[in-house]
Order: sequence, then C-alpha cells, then structure tokens
Amino acid sequence: MTRFIIAPQWQGSVSSRAMLLVDGAAAIAGDLPRSACTHVEVPLEAGESLGTAVRRLSSLQHTRRLLDEELSASDEHALVVGGDCGVAVPAIARAAARHPGLVVVWCDAHGDLHTPESSPSGAFGGMALRSALGEGEPSLAGSGVTADRTVLVGARDLEQAEEDYRDASGMRHLFAESLADPDALAQAVGDAEAVYVHVDLDVLDPTEMTGVNMAVPFGARAAELVAAIARLRERVPLAGASLTGFAPVTPDAAVDDLGTILRLVGALA
Repeated sequence: MTRFIIAPQWQGSVSSRAMLLVDGAAAIAGDLPRSACTHVEVPLEAGESLGTAVRRLSSLQHTRRLLDEELSASDEHALVVGGDCGVAVPAIARAAARHPGLVVVWCDAHGDLHTPESSPSGAFGGMALRSALGEGEPSLAGSGVTADRTVLVGARDLEQAEEDYRDASGMRHLFAESLADPDALAQAVGDAEAVYVHVDLDVLDPTEMTGVNMAVPFGARAAELVAAIARLRERVPLAGASLTGFAPVTPDAAVDDLGTILRLVGALA
C-alpha cells in the first residue's frame, strides 16, 4: 500500500507565485484516498535565512524535521506530494538508508544543481538535487547518493554552474525526446538495487501541463514519461517517489491538469 505524504512547502520556490504550490498540493490530495494521506503542517511564515545564503531557511528546516519524522514512522512505500522540490530531499535520504545501492531519477525542467554560493536566487528548490547529493547547506543536505548514481531527466533550463557540475560529476542526463523510447530510462538506470523517482511537473511540455510556475518549452510528453516509469518499475524496485511543482492559478485550471497528474500518481504509487 502507498502512503501519500502531503507537504505543501512553498518556501523553497523562487517564484513570486510560490504560495500557489499550497493550492496545488491540496488539489492533488483532494483526488487521493483520504485514509492513505498524511498532511505535514508546513509553516505559514516565510522564515529567516539564519545568516546563510538560503532564503527562508528556518521554515525549510522545520518542514524537514516534520518530513523526517513522518517518513520514519512507517516502512510502507511513500509518495511525497509537494510543494516545491525541496520535499524530495529527506525522502531520498530515507530511501537511501534502506537501499545503499539506490539510484535517483530526477525528472525536472531545471537542474536544481546549485549550491548556496552559486545560486542567483537563494531558493532551496534550485539546490534540491545538489543537496540530496550531499552538498550545500549542512542542515538540509545529504542522502548517501552520489552523482554517478543519478539520472537527470528532461532538464532543459540549466545555468552555467549547473552544467559545469553535471559535466564534471558523472551524472547521466536523459533529454525529453529520448523518452519516445520507453526503454531509455530503464537503460540509463542500469543494474540498480532500487530506484527513487522524483517528478517536478514542469518536466512536462507546457502544452500538457499548464499549472506550473516556471514553464519551459520542449518538455516531456506525459504518456511517454508514464510509460518510461512503468518500464523502469518492471526492472527495478521503486523505493520511494515524489511529485512536486503543481501551482494552478485557479480551481478550474487545477481541474484541467488533474487528469495528467493522476496518471503520474498512478505510475509512482
């Protein structure tokens, strides 16, 4: 059975419309089995940087503690629903603790590979994957997963510092058009003990997903991504997953996107 952990964290987003992520998480939760959902009480306040280069760090730390507690409460398969991409970091750490050979599949239009020093915004969402790989703000970083056990999928808007890290780290990068082959993702993961799959909805092409804050053209097709995840799961056990980035501007807009989102939930649950 899958547990759905609803974590509407918005403090890690760079967008001026970041609080729409709260509405997005609530809209997704409304279509999930209520008995299988646990809601993390994300702080309402923005929080303080605490003398670091990470914006809103105090609130991010608080949510991290709550997520750590919730993820540790059960060994059931968990799908974390955000919120911004930062909610994936503790979930990856939890999965890696149980599966030392874990491979992370990070599906996102952006690299999320900044450190606090390289980030132009200070937003933790743009540092989330790098943090999961053990670099960045110490109170949020680390999972035991390394870059050579990471597959970046569908990323097409990387800044120079992120490209430099990707190229030097041994990280694999699968572009959106490669998903036309349903075996491409499983082949990129290779012979793994287990896999964690993170999906930021902006990995999808804007023609298929409108309710995101930072849309980027030429993204993945939902049907191809769902098929790729399904083929991956046939070959490698899924140790955990996260789905983030839903920011509908109106309730009607949320309804328009929920069919696509629920197909992805089905692939990850």
